[in-house]
Amino acid sequence: MGLIDVHAHFLLPDYVAAAERAGHVRPDGLPAWPEWSAQRHLDLMDNTGIAKSVLSVSSPGVHFGDDFRAQVLARRVNEAAAELGRQHPGRFGFFASLPLPDVDGALVEAQYALDVLQADGVVLTSNAGGQYPGDPSWDQLWRELDARAAVVFLHPTSPPQWRQVALDRPRPMIEFLFDSARAVADLALTGVFSRFPKVQFIVTHTGGVLPLLGDRLDPYRPTSGDLPSVSSELQGLWYDLAGTPVADIDHLLYGSDHCFTPASAVAAQIAALDQSPIAANWRTRTTANAVQLLGERVSV
Repeated sequence: MGLIDVHAHFLLPDYVAAAERAGHVRPDGLPAWPEWSAQRHLDLMDNTGIAKSVLSVSSPGVHFGDDFRAQVLARRVNEAAAELGRQHPGRFGFFASLPLPDVDGALVEAQYALDVLQADGVVLTSNAGGQYPGDPSWDQLWRELDARAAVVFLHPTSPPQWRQVALDRPRPMIEFLFDSARAVADLALTGVFSRFPKVQFIVTHTGGVLPLLGDRLDPYRPTSGDLPSVSSELQGLWYDLAGTPVADIDHLLYGSDHCFTPASAVAAQIAALDQSPIAANWRTRTTANAVQLLGERVSV
């Protein structure tokens, strides 16, 4: 059974140019933007047994300080992703980018992407301009996504105070893992998970440092009101395979993180999983989980 890669990135020249104009010449402290092409991505998929990749724009997202330009850029990358799916039937799906923290613009783009472009869900960064996803101003967006039982792919980005905490190291090295955990904890402790239970969340890198934080969240729950058990809510989320799982096998998904992870590293990761005695049947299980979550449209 071919793999379904739920954590796969693509880059358009227009997107990279817009990011660089906004000052993101070294994205999140990395030396440079990686190169991406549909054909090289397909070659990687064919060489490693990946049947379908669900594409998304990675950090730093599409909002670089101007709401209108973010709306235009989100529409551009989403239409390009949909076109890739049409050009390569059955090989590419996508999670739609939204111009957050512009909630009104995000609502318009979510409706267009899900209804017209047939996106598999939406991608949100762990924070948007320093706003975390439990911010009350986002409730209208959560209501819309909950009404649709939409899939939300939650991808880390640099924390707003990265200059003080990253110590000149690339933020994906350390800070991404903490910002993912910060965003998920915020969603739990502000009641987003409990108030909008139909939204299906995918958390990257198996939740970052959430396995370490999970036991600490419940004892502090009374400080944030009468909320359900945070640890049980964490088990109801979906996680990709890069890290130590916080959930059981029924909620694990495959994710490569290509193109920010080079093709050679993706191939090595898959080979290691294939050879691991504790990861028996991981291809079948993660693909079946992806079909359960995303629907028959992604079946292979």
